[in-house]
Amino acid sequence: MKLKVAGTELACVVEGAGPAVLLLHAFPLGLAMWDEPAGALAANHQVVRFDCRGFGGSPPGDGLLTMERIADDADAVLDRLGLPSAAVCGLSMGGYAAFALVRRHPERVRSLVLADTRAGADSASARATRAAQAEKVRREGAGAIADAVLPKLLGATTHAQRPELVARVRKIIEANPPRGISDALAGLAARADSTPTLREIRVPTLVLVGDEDAITPPAEAEALQRGIANSRMAVIPRAGHLSSLENPAEFNRHLAAFLAG
Repeated sequence: MKLKVAGTELACVVEGAGPAVLLLHAFPLGLAMWDEPAGALAANHQVVRFDCRGFGGSPPGDGLLTMERIADDADAVLDRLGLPSAAVCGLSMGGYAAFALVRRHPERVRSLVLADTRAGADSASARATRAAQAEKVRREGAGAIADAVLPKLLGATTHAQRPELVARVRKIIEANPPRGISDALAGLAARADSTPTLREIRVPTLVLVGDEDAITPPAEAEALQRGIANSRMAVIPRAGHLSSLENPAEFNRHLAAFLAG
């Protein structure tokens, strides 16, 4: 479906019935990355996912895609669907947006899952890399960012044993408009340090991380777990930065158990 939200129409998928679960996608993918978890959860939950502005079926916005913009869009999506709150699961960029949701709309967050993400802001070198990537995407198209991020986005096991998944992820990335990718790169570079937000989180929280994650490795997940009261952590074996795609059975097992609890 398309939901009218703050001057745009966001592509949104709603499946199942029961307590609401909101899934926030990673950069530079889209709601399609959540196909396996959504299918597994829909028997017992109302699963909501949407394409951020400039990804999948949602058109780009009118400027950089900030984490606050994603959080405000998530708030509006829940409002349009008549859902007062949800268990919020964000992976990578989705995790950064989840932190912004905690700060701006805490009443929406019933519980929290932070997957393959970190609290800290970009370093100066990381911001410079994102700017260079954005310029290359503007010149060469979405394939440029696929080439740049795929080596680290997926783990060693996936690259060695699952070429079909590597191809699937590339296809999702390359289907996104270059402007959406460059807007998101600017927003990611500008995001706030969410370390102070950790102590503000008072809802049950699960931290998940792939054991082969080279972008936000297990040490980053451990820092989140230490900083958030009433949180626990699980490591997903044979998975890199996209643990929900690389080992969906283990990811879904931990997610379902947490939501049931």
